[in-house]
Amino acid sequence: MHRKVCSIGNSRGVSIPADVLSKLDLAVGSEVDVRIDEAESKIIIEPVRKKKYPKGVDREFVSQVNDFIARYEPALKELAKK
Repeated sequence: MHRKVCSIGNSRGVSIPADVLSKLDLAVGSEVDVRIDEAESKIIIEPVRKKKYPKGVDREFVSQVNDFIARYEPALKELAKK
């Protein structure tokens, strides 16, 4: 299907038909990943799927642990060497 690039504020965008969004279980506010395949001269848009955690694993706790690791990664790597 052909679409036109349009202005959205200071950005540019392409509308996605409602039936396509529905088939991919996307709605207004859903996150998508946008990247370029330079070899094929293509724009690739894919849904970002949230990770599902096993029962009993708290998503907020996992987020805090990931933030901690990102913040202290150099120190943690040094500690791992000892």
